[in-house]
Amino acid sequence: MSIDHVAFFTARLTFQTDVADVQAALATDHPGFVLVDSRGAPAWDQGRIPGAVHLPTDLVPERAARLLDPAVPVVTYCWGPGCNGATRAALALALLGYRVREMIGGIEYWVREGFPVVTDAGTTAGAPDPLTAPCGC
Repeated sequence: MSIDHVAFFTARLTFQTDVADVQAALATDHPGFVLVDSRGAPAWDQGRIPGAVHLPTDLVPERAARLLDPAVPVVTYCWGPGCNGATRAALALALLGYRVREMIGGIEYWVREGFPVVTDAGTTAGAPDPLTAPCGC
């Protein structure tokens, strides 16, 4: 394996996380980060991860300082693997000096793994999708 391979995969693990790791961290008293939902208002209203802060990508420069402590790392998420909104939000936050990671899979895989979603009406969780739920990877 070349040094380029090592650097690439190290960088991915440094700057990305997955839904199972985020859920496990959020289940503790001190997850070590704040979770940011970078989707727009209609998507936020449709459902979000419990405890997430709503900060749409386009509003990061304007609102980040009011909503986030620069000393606390940030994890961003958006729709899912077919969307780069979390990547764009992570870049915007990094440009402002935040330590940030992207949650790969987005809320799509959060839901598919059977984790809870909150709306103004309450919290729900569906059955895990056997094709995506963690099987020891």
